[in-house]
Amino acid sequence: MQKKIVVIDDSKVIRMRVRDMIPEGDYEIVEAKDGREGLDRITESTPTLIMLDFILPKVSGWEIVQELEKRQLLGRVPLVIMSGRREEVTEKLREPFELFEFIEKPFEKADLEEAIKRAFSKARLAPLPAPEPTPQPAAGAVDHSELLALKTVVSQLQDQINAAPAASGGVDPAAFAQLKATVEQLQAQGSGGSGADRAKIAALEAQNKQLHTELDALKRTVIQVVNLIKKMQASGSHH
Repeated sequence: MQKKIVVIDDSKVIRMRVRDMIPEGDYEIVEAKDGREGLDRITESTPTLIMLDFILPKVSGWEIVQELEKRQLLGRVPLVIMSGRREEVTEKLREPFELFEFIEKPFEKADLEEAIKRAFSKARLAPLPAPEPTPQPAAGAVDHSELLALKTVVSQLQDQINAAPAASGGVDPAAFAQLKATVEQLQAQGSGGSGADRAKIAALEAQNKQLHTELDALKRTVIQVVNLIKKMQASGSHH
């Protein structure tokens, strides 16, 4: 794929001069006469090099630098900033210029070639932006799927108890009513937590302790229900 150089300057003379001075190679030179057009060319071209006048109509060179930074292109795409006065640049961007090269107008071909070499060198040395961290579940976080599975088991066991014939001495009605109320309370709590946004680590961590408590309670409930069923089955076998 042919490499592209975007030259942004409101002076046609400067654009032509830069075009004539750029070292020969497999390049397509794309010109822009103002900052807004320059941003469009950068978006369209995915440039190999940007030559940028700092004082531009419509969108200034400083605004273009800010946009390059926002797009994470500053320091990754070689950039040469051109200006007739160095102080125009240093007023906005402090020296030393680590992410781009500066050349003062007017300049000669040898000066431009050297500036381009340094711009490529700085782009190679510039660190790539750190990727956005992927939210990870907090260490030891309770898996909601485990809670849902336990609730399903509890519900099935409750159905078995409700369907079983009453046996004398098999189940204490007051104890069973309390157990049932406890399970329903745990299920209500769990349904509220299952809709939490897992991308929000802070919210997940805040719920983690509560979820662990809920998980332990559900496990105990399962054991209690199983024991009740065993007692009912044992009692029924004697009659």
